[in-house]
Amino acid sequence: MKPWNADPFFQYPRNIVSTSEGDVAMPILYYDSSQMMAFFWADCDKAQSQLSEGLDVVRFGGKALVVLAFYQYRKTSIADYNEVGTAIACVPKGTRQPNWPLLSLFRSVDKGVVGFNVIDLPVTTPAACAAGREIWSYPKFVTPIDFALQAGRFAGSVHNPSGGEPICTLTGDLGLGIPAPLIDLVLYSLHQGHMLRTLVNIRAKGRMCLPGTLRLQVGTARHRMADNLRAMGLEEAKPAFVVHTHGLQLRLNSGAELP
Repeated sequence: MKPWNADPFFQYPRNIVSTSEGDVAMPILYYDSSQMMAFFWADCDKAQSQLSEGLDVVRFGGKALVVLAFYQYRKTSIADYNEVGTAIACVPKGTRQPNWPLLSLFRSVDKGVVGFNVIDLPVTTPAACAAGREIWSYPKFVTPIDFALQAGRFAGSVHNPSGGEPICTLTGDLGLGIPAPLIDLVLYSLHQGHMLRTLVNIRAKGRMCLPGTLRLQVGTARHRMADNLRAMGLEEAKPAFVVHTHGLQLRLNSGAELP
């Protein structure tokens, strides 16, 4: 096993937070993971209606940016699990809209205010679900998740906890791509009446690709996640671009309350 504790990226002060599924050492450390992030353009008003109170959608030339991200966490400090997140690019209300919204995503997390509000976050283990819901109030639920990324093709599905057809499926062959670093993230969540700003420190090299034949299929079952995707017009949607890697490492930090 690789000596993760000898890696400076993971040599970070930690504290224990208790959850209903046991203690969690914060920040949560992700040593070995894969990721597929699909970026979609959506109607601003439809995206705004999905955001938590206190947040405004970021306008990218009149469109909102919605991300559907699939993760396969093979080695973490809270055991292995899979996860899928639907998130919308946003800023706290009263914040000035960035002049160059795409470039603003590449700003240092110590300076940037553009972040993402996660509106659905299925996971495959009760421990990961409890940590997300109780520490950040992320909208997590437990369900099987498929993740397969190989030879320029991706196939991922979020199954319905109640059975039947999947909530959503993202499948297809990826288009042409170029090497690209993955960026650090700012996540906003409303937790116990306070807006949290959470930093996700990322270390990874990946590829940014055209969507190729990749398409998002949204199931017909009545489920909150499927309803949210349909409400933003993402049935049968083609991503604008995708970013993927088999070498994802990250630190998921505690959130700080905004004043």
